[in-house]
Amino acid sequence: MRAARLIRMVLLLQSRPSMTAGELARELEVSERTVARDVLSLSEAGVPVYADRGRSGGYRLIGGYRTRLTGLGRSEAEALFLSGVPSALREMGLADVGSAARLKVSAALLPELRDAASGAAQRFHLDAPRWYHDPQTPELLPVIADAVWDDRRLTARYLRAGREVARELEPYGLVLKAGVWYLAARAVAGPPEAVPATPAGAGFRVYRVDRFTAAEPAEPAVPVDGPPDGRTAGDPARTGRFVRDPGFDLPAFWAERAEQFRHSLLREEAVVRLSPHGVRQLPHVTEPVAAKEAVERATAEGEPDERGWLTVTLAVESQEVAYAQLLALGPEVEALAPAALRERFAAAARRAAALYSPVPEEDAGTR
Repeated sequence: MRAARLIRMVLLLQSRPSMTAGELARELEVSERTVARDVLSLSEAGVPVYADRGRSGGYRLIGGYRTRLTGLGRSEAEALFLSGVPSALREMGLADVGSAARLKVSAALLPELRDAASGAAQRFHLDAPRWYHDPQTPELLPVIADAVWDDRRLTARYLRAGREVARELEPYGLVLKAGVWYLAARAVAGPPEAVPATPAGAGFRVYRVDRFTAAEPAEPAVPVDGPPDGRTAGDPARTGRFVRDPGFDLPAFWAERAEQFRHSLLREEAVVRLSPHGVRQLPHVTEPVAAKEAVERATAEGEPDERGWLTVTLAVESQEVAYAQLLALGPEVEALAPAALRERFAAAARRAAALYSPVPEEDAGTR
């Protein structure tokens, strides 16, 4: 914590001509006494922090002092922001770049702060894949990741509904969800100059990376040895690149599509009665958000019965899925509707009762 605070103090003083002890204390959420001790530590480490006395005084850096991340390239800087997800860096082929970036950052830190990277790595680790699933890196992920970083069009083939389709894509961003990689991209409907302008976020789709069967950077649309129409060498049409939509926000786009996908799956409803224990366990056996919404809606509309059981209307993917999920609650749930679902639960209860009914002694040896 103290190492991070010292770095923040230096960066704050770099960004402003001067700051009072009170201002620094508020920004860093510490006491003014702690600010004074931190300033002393920085001075002893060679950071030229100067204290101006008087009512309008404060702290400032002298001599134009700047702390720099010397030699940090663009790709290294981009990889640095992903360094908290080592598995993602490795799968995209950026492990070496990320390692170089971390080394350069460590070299730029004060000597007493250079263990910050290893300290953080020993205190936080992100393991993206789900339990009981062996992570598999899609073969074409590095190629697609390169195109995303480079804003380069992709000529790709993709499995959709059991058949292979060809697409030319503008790959905007990658998302790693529960160990599965997804690509947010916009399909190119025609030559680059013929693609119409669209509202921010329009025309984008989500593709599972492991369903790509081929992907390669698109060929330049204009010969490199001199376009007849006078376009410059930096024109996106010549390089195979595309101009990013400035209104596209990957986290917001993913959140919206994920919500749409969740609702598209939950097309049917089941009415069930739940014991107090069943209410608590419902989010663990069905879709958690749908379970939470169902319980909140039922609670707002009425009270549990005299036994404490609550009747809820739950959004489900299908009767088949609802049966498989809710069966895990055993005697803590009673299916009310639809009738076919209730009958399935009744039949399951009869089979279970037959299995656990007392066995006559003369028949015990035959089972």
